[in-house]
Amino acid sequence: MKKSMFLLLWGLVLCTALTAQTISINLTNPGNFSRNKEVVSINWKDLVSKDPKLKADNFKVIDAATKKEVPFQLEYKGLNTVQNLLVQVTIGPDQVIRLTLIPGKPSIFPVAAFGRYVPERMDDFAWENDKMAFRAYGKALESTKENAFGMDVWAKRTDKMIINDWYKTGDYHKDHGDGLDYYSVGFTLGAGDIAPYINQSIIFSKNYRTWKVLDQGPLRFTFQLGYEDWNVDGKMVKVLKTILLDAGSQLNRVEAVYSFSGAADLPVVMGIVKRKDPGSVMMNEVDGIMGYWEPQHGDDGTIGVGVLSLQKPAMMSAENGHLLTHSSAKNGEPVVYYSGAAWSKSTDIKTAEQWFRYLNSFQLKLEKPVVVRVQ
Repeated sequence: MKKSMFLLLWGLVLCTALTAQTISINLTNPGNFSRNKEVVSINWKDLVSKDPKLKADNFKVIDAATKKEVPFQLEYKGLNTVQNLLVQVTIGPDQVIRLTLIPGKPSIFPVAAFGRYVPERMDDFAWENDKMAFRAYGKALESTKENAFGMDVWAKRTDKMIINDWYKTGDYHKDHGDGLDYYSVGFTLGAGDIAPYINQSIIFSKNYRTWKVLDQGPLRFTFQLGYEDWNVDGKMVKVLKTILLDAGSQLNRVEAVYSFSGAADLPVVMGIVKRKDPGSVMMNEVDGIMGYWEPQHGDDGTIGVGVLSLQKPAMMSAENGHLLTHSSAKNGEPVVYYSGAAWSKSTDIKTAEQWFRYLNSFQLKLEKPVVVRVQ
């Protein structure tokens, strides 16, 4: 009798603990468009306020309708404590989905966003997701004939992570089935980098000097690159860039914070290098969307590049071998924009029309983000 009573009480304790730790999250898509495998951020403090016992290692995220586990990541933003819960979800037009947090050990999710410092290749910093890969150049490259400045693109047609394999073999200028690096950067802004713009000239800095990883996947990779002071029209300027790439996205979120003396704003441009042969161009100043579908590169296919400005309307121009979106930076305040690329040999985007449609859709999603409600 005593044993039965003990088991009954213990069962009630377990049941109460489970109930106390169950949290519901409603995610609403306010747009009349679908969001496919989008990464959504949920404030961690809002979750802990519903259950103070919630810990980083004691829960799973479940889709209430399908009962399937949802991929997630804890975002730290380079700090010691959790800042956000990131979930990857698909939500239809005007749809609401409900997620629940329940006790348990979560599954190990495939890595879909990754990056690292690459000292074995002259201080490269490379990052990727399940769509594309990108690269920034470091100090060591400056002393070589290969020196370049802007954002580089590696064309991928696989959802697996390829950076480590490609650097290990060093044979990434030929397509062996997963893609290749054929994008030419040189002393340009490449695929959407940013720089000061004075008297109709791009004032390039040297390559990055410091790096820091803030979050290392599996759904979001975030890092910082620091640049030393350089002379811009008589004043010393430095910049810190924070770059974020989500799984499933063709575009990076870029935040550039310029530091300089004086009260006047610093003119800057976000740019895409333009090829000599004709390609397809979209310059939508009203909505802040700049897109470029390059001329075909022989058997390698075609790369599309895009820049989305959060400042609208945005002034744009074609000059100095670039497509440029013009903006300005205040001392110590971030300039935020999106840039990225697609490849015609991938499974998703194969034409200029599809690429420009993607850029338009991405901008709409920025304007109408998912509405999060924690219950």
